[in-house]
Amino acid sequence: MDVAQRVAQRRPAYLAALAGGTERFHEPRSADCPWCGSPRLRIRLRTADLIQHKPGAFTLDRCANCAHLFQNPRLTPEGQEFYRRDSSDQDLRAGLGAKAAAALVGVRPTDRRHLARARAMRALDEPECWLDVGTGRARFPALARQVLPYTSFDGLDPGRGVEQAVRHGRVEEGHRGTLTGLADALAGRYDALSLFHQLERAPDPRAELRAAKAALRPGGHLMIETTDPGCRYAKVLGKWWPSYAQPRHLHLIPLANLRRELEELGFTVVGVERRAAHVPADLGGALALLLNRCLPRADVPWRAKPAHPLRLRLRRAAWGACLPLLALALLLDALLAPLLTRTGFSNAYRLLARRGADD
Repeated sequence: MDVAQRVAQRRPAYLAALAGGTERFHEPRSADCPWCGSPRLRIRLRTADLIQHKPGAFTLDRCANCAHLFQNPRLTPEGQEFYRRDSSDQDLRAGLGAKAAAALVGVRPTDRRHLARARAMRALDEPECWLDVGTGRARFPALARQVLPYTSFDGLDPGRGVEQAVRHGRVEEGHRGTLTGLADALAGRYDALSLFHQLERAPDPRAELRAAKAALRPGGHLMIETTDPGCRYAKVLGKWWPSYAQPRHLHLIPLANLRRELEELGFTVVGVERRAAHVPADLGGALALLLNRCLPRADVPWRAKPAHPLRLRLRRAAWGACLPLLALALLLDALLAPLLTRTGFSNAYRLLARRGADD
């Protein structure tokens, strides 16, 4: 089945979901910061879905008291499912722009980055068992074994990829679901737990941290990587900054807030790294988002009328013509990263924390 057929097959379900508008996909607007409760909120960003162009408008508010950045009004569970649906579908990504779609949906971590994560843990400890939350098809556990050959890796993910990971031997056990939903069943089982870019998408990041603590044994280590809302690229690029990732990111947590929360939960922060967590794709991602907005639209199932074949040919040709420019932007990202990550342009941070003894 080709892309056009798959789009046509999914169109009726999308149009039925959109028949009543998008208002029901949003919770009531919050008057207070979900992190500190302050009413001192300022609008940081108003934007649309710049990646898939699904209908709807989204607002990010910044708390003037604690600097927490959050989607307001927040998506309901139904809304989260609607906007995340098909975001990883390879055929629809191809329709969005072939190779350039990788920049739109987020550059995947390289093997080098996965190995660096494992080495950062090995510098502190060699865990007996590690749970990778949001593991997908378990690329990280499969590579981390090269650095930690005596560690047993398990994976947790709501998608079917974790089941495939078990079949291919990338993880010992695969848990399908959410960390908060499975925390009781997994209590005290792990010496290490990783949350790589999971807190941004969590409706309640504090609940994720409590669940992580429950799954860890006393003395176990928690490794977190998450988007840094204080990154200077956010101001320079505005709504085109890829890490805003609206409407999929619900919370962007400043490092100071996360550190304080972990300490209150009984963790000791043993390491923070900004440069190693940086993903050098800000300029390339911003350019891809801009091009995706300006070029002829793709044929997607959430639009009532199929795209004209001529428009699709023009889109493919335009993407092809722009690929050298995208490659240049990504090259600049890579070349400038060593300098810019020293001057406040790191778009993420990594935090390592050790769980203390039970109270």
